[in-house]
Amino acid sequence: MKLKHKEKPGFLESSASSDMAFLLIIYFLVIAGFNVNTGFLMNLPGKDSARLILKDDLIRFEIDGEGNIRHEAETISIGAAEKLISSARGANPNLAVMLSIDPQTQWQPIVSFVELVQDLKIDSFSFSMKKDAPL
Repeated sequence: MKLKHKEKPGFLESSASSDMAFLLIIYFLVIAGFNVNTGFLMNLPGKDSARLILKDDLIRFEIDGEGNIRHEAETISIGAAEKLISSARGANPNLAVMLSIDPQTQWQPIVSFVELVQDLKIDSFSFSMKKDAPL
């Protein structure tokens, strides 16, 4: 007498393949590690905070449409701006840097200036776009 053997379903016919696919997806998500781009982090004041800045603690810069940095109506380099900010910070520990940007300016000079301020660890930094002149 011969016994009948039941055939076991193959890997592709069973639910084991879907379980394995699910586990592989989870595995790759875990080992992939997510690349989080933090961007430019700033400590922004709260809505209700009123911070007074003395005139002596404020240094102003402008970036014109060609990307030139200006301080007190004089065109300066990014290196000269770094020296100005560093020396002003030595005299005024509560230094605030203000940047006024021409709307026609390309993005790279602005990013370079913001990185400079960030590298110098200036706590108070403000930037604004100039309003277009009426036609």
